[in-house]
Amino acid sequence: MVTRSNPRSTVAVSIADRHPWAEPIFAAQFTVCMPDYDALMPGIRIIHRTPLPPAESWHRLTDWKRHGEQVPLTRTVVATAPPTHVGTVFTARTGVGGITFDDPMEVTLWRPPGPGAAGLVRLEKRGRVVTGWAEIEVRPLPGGGTEVHWREHLRLRGLPRLVDPVVDAAGRAVFSRALRRMLRP
Repeated sequence: MVTRSNPRSTVAVSIADRHPWAEPIFAAQFTVCMPDYDALMPGIRIIHRTPLPPAESWHRLTDWKRHGEQVPLTRTVVATAPPTHVGTVFTARTGVGGITFDDPMEVTLWRPPGPGAAGLVRLEKRGRVVTGWAEIEVRPLPGGGTEVHWREHLRLRGLPRLVDPVVDAAGRAVFSRALRRMLRP
């Protein structure tokens, strides 16, 4: 539940269940009362099931160098000594030749899965071009295997919000492909 106060009103909303763009009056209230709502809502949501156990899925999905191998024209440079922990910093560098941009990220939450418990990692994007956050959650399935929830909010600085749906669609396609490839049995 997120609550945002304003001298004129208070709005409380479950960010997992509300879609303000579907209700014009609610959207207008959000613009006034909670202008940072978009920064809380992921534009990219991917759910993927795999027969791999949660520990193996977690290991594959938090191998940051492997992410770069799955995303076209990208390589990942990890600046912090292993193992991964809160404070780990790495950069995904994307581009060709001299035309590149960096997407530096920092691990701000690190909770590996345990027996019967989900794992969650949160990354904050600290770049000049790419901002936002990403979360990867690994949930054990009752009959065995794992359900992965990938949530990400991307902003490309300098681009108008009008292009956010295009950025989200491209990100969803790229990250879905990378997720499938990293979790191949």
